[in-house]
Amino acid sequence: MEEPSEKEDLVVGQSNKVHSPAVSVKISSIILEPFQWLSMLCRELNPSFVFGVLLVYGLSQGFAGSFFGVVTDFYWKDIQKLQPSAVQMFMGFYYIPLIMKPLWGLLTDVFPISGYRRRPYFGIAGITGVIASVIIATYDKLAIPAALLCLVGMVAAVAIADVTIDACIAKNSIERPELAADMQSLCGFVSSIGALVGYSTSGLFVHSFGAQGALGLMAIPSLLLILLGFVIFELRVRHPSKKENALEKVGVAMRGMGRTIRCPQVWKSSLYMFISLALSFSTHEGHFYWYTSSKGGPAFSQEFIGMIYAIGAIASIVGVIIYHKFLKDYPFRSLLFYAQLLYGFSGMLDLAFVLRWNLRLHLGDSLFIIIEECCSRIISRVRWMPMMVLSAKLCPLGIEGSFFALLMCIDSVGSLLSKIVGALVLHGLHVTRTDFDKLWVAVLIRNLLRFATLGMIFLVPDVNQSEILVSEEVVGAGEEEEMESLQLVKMEGKVEEEEII
Repeated sequence: MEEPSEKEDLVVGQSNKVHSPAVSVKISSIILEPFQWLSMLCRELNPSFVFGVLLVYGLSQGFAGSFFGVVTDFYWKDIQKLQPSAVQMFMGFYYIPLIMKPLWGLLTDVFPISGYRRRPYFGIAGITGVIASVIIATYDKLAIPAALLCLVGMVAAVAIADVTIDACIAKNSIERPELAADMQSLCGFVSSIGALVGYSTSGLFVHSFGAQGALGLMAIPSLLLILLGFVIFELRVRHPSKKENALEKVGVAMRGMGRTIRCPQVWKSSLYMFISLALSFSTHEGHFYWYTSSKGGPAFSQEFIGMIYAIGAIASIVGVIIYHKFLKDYPFRSLLFYAQLLYGFSGMLDLAFVLRWNLRLHLGDSLFIIIEECCSRIISRVRWMPMMVLSAKLCPLGIEGSFFALLMCIDSVGSLLSKIVGALVLHGLHVTRTDFDKLWVAVLIRNLLRFATLGMIFLVPDVNQSEILVSEEVVGAGEEEEMESLQLVKMEGKVEEEEII
């Protein structure tokens, strides 16, 4: 074979020198891209607002929500010794604070405390969470009603903080519509990161401290919410509302929400989101008890349960990235149609696992549950993200906190119905702590209802995600003066701030 000449060696060497730095620059740009994106959001919005999203969605909702979900499952199962259908019915009470989101939103919009509309409510949320966490972790053999009240209080802390930061997000989405998808991507990303940490550590803490002791750790995110109330930037209202003015503003806000919800693109979108959540009823508790059972189930350990959910959180991050990189420019209707279709197919993996078809394919339980969890979480996140963008864009300026909370309340009612119906189905099929023979029937019915939701996709507006959906003309000319009255206090606060500067 002829050896290469010196000239050829020189060309090859120069080529390697050219490509090597290019590859390094490309890798560096990929690593730096998330930080540059975060810096852009801080520059275009406000650093304290971005910090608030990181804290509320990442720590309070992401970490605490996932940690709470796993630990309370073990709390009801191992300490209170309840049946899965009873636990799922009790979990419906968790949605009471979520259903009350319009009230929290209304309070933040029209009842400022010491001249601030948002900051004090972060403190209220934190104090509520700390008290509930300390009580349930301190008192042994707590009665079921008292334990349930404490757990509902912990959810209320997350809900109040969530509504307060959502009001800020909705306002920024209206003022900066081109950044609406980016803000929801940030929320989804940090929420998934927090969930990853929460799921990863939940099983370890339950194993080390027990479920009751692990619930005491929920006080830490609540303490940080109190801190957020002091550090987040907000313009102060110069003339705090008197009682009469506040009641008048409540009436204005209620009428504004009534006009807005009657808009076709608003009520149709809300109805679709409600139906998609309600029809896909939850079988979570049946699966959880089956996962940990040695009689017909895979008998997963506490640590492995936490690891499964942690891997699912990583998959959620992948789902956020897929949406942010490839899907945020697609129309709402087509994106939600294919996402719902895949959501139905992903549920069939649940069915295959419960029927143990994975063993016929020579796939171990551990491997198959990881595959199923990853597919389900990615698709669920891709399905959920455009719904959040759509909800934010349906809010009119001036009552954005109240109206976004109303939309989230409608979603929470749908989720509550999914829990209640799931509990009734599990009870009707006699799925208990030890009997899982009919669990597959519940999963099959749930999956068929997911496919049935596709018949309602016409309710979703067939518009791009960057378009404005609710304008002053759509809401109604009669509302314009009322919206100005709601925004007047905010403008006065801005003037006062400028005078101070």
